[in-house]
Amino acid sequence: MKDSRPTEDGNAIRRRRQCEACGARFTTFERIQLRDIWVVKSEGRKEAFERDKLARSIGIACRKRPIDPSRIEKLISGIQRQLETSGESEIPARSIGEMVMEGLKRLDSVAYIRFASVYKDFTDARDFEDFASTVKEVGSE
Repeated sequence: MKDSRPTEDGNAIRRRRQCEACGARFTTFERIQLRDIWVVKSEGRKEAFERDKLARSIGIACRKRPIDPSRIEKLISGIQRQLETSGESEIPARSIGEMVMEGLKRLDSVAYIRFASVYKDFTDARDFEDFASTVKEVGSE
């Protein structure tokens, strides 16, 4: 290990490491998991909460947007922290989706609409138009 320090938000330890075989350097992050969280899907099936899955879905919505990666990471960490401190071991997927929507709404309107298009299952262009008009109304308040 070359270097070890807490991240800016204090929620993880960042470690710089070097492979002894090839000399390549890489970074790892160690995060504290306060409790096991189960996501309850709409059909009632349960699966373990995966931070990486949350990060992937938010990352897809934010792809090619001028958003600082640290702000995306802060959103992901904030949602995970909310889940862990909620006192609940089972969280409906719908609740997590709403947390993501709320966070993206404050972060970037295009990412917000992209995520909503999948989350709310838009089926045609009219769905986009209707939703986008509500975003404009929210932004002009």
